[in-house]
Amino acid sequence: MHRDDDVIAALSAPVDETTLARLHTLLERKAEQADLVDVAYTTMDTPVGRLLLAATTKGLVRVAYAREDHDQVLDTLARRISPRILHAPRRLDEVVRELDEYFAHRRKSFGVSLDLSLSHGFRQVVQKHLPEIGYGQTRSYAQIAQLVGNPKAVRAVGTACATNPLPVIVPCHRVLRADGSLGGYVGGADAKHLLLDLEAAA
Repeated sequence: MHRDDDVIAALSAPVDETTLARLHTLLERKAEQADLVDVAYTTMDTPVGRLLLAATTKGLVRVAYAREDHDQVLDTLARRISPRILHAPRRLDEVVRELDEYFAHRRKSFGVSLDLSLSHGFRQVVQKHLPEIGYGQTRSYAQIAQLVGNPKAVRAVGTACATNPLPVIVPCHRVLRADGSLGGYVGGADAKHLLLDLEAAA
């Protein structure tokens, strides 16, 4: 009984942050080696707030603003892609580097691989075309509808932008209403303003 108490006490003892970080790095490495991670994620602080970044073996699959509730986003990824999710920052190093460069005015387009599996049909078609809007430029929802060959689908283009799973990287913030007003944005009006102002200032 005394031995059991010692084990319980040892397991209950507080662990310092350095030890926890070392254990997590070991877990991350072992899980990767055993091919047990279907979705790796990390978070990063940016001028538009804390972003959650998630990637599959195909590429970046999700960028989420804090206002979307990161825990809820991870739950959705577990349901729609795989429950084998791990906080594995090293898998997202390239994405973090490119985003840092973008926010520092040193990058105008992104080169990371993308996984568009969270979108389907017309929404995915629109999202594939959004990177064609040049850095610092904007287009209207109607112009994007024309671009994808369906000029009457203005409302559907709006929905495709609103449900874009890869904001910032896939630049739905460059799509405005016909009168030049912002329209909706998953990150909120302030984030959309900031991104447009950042690109205009470069």
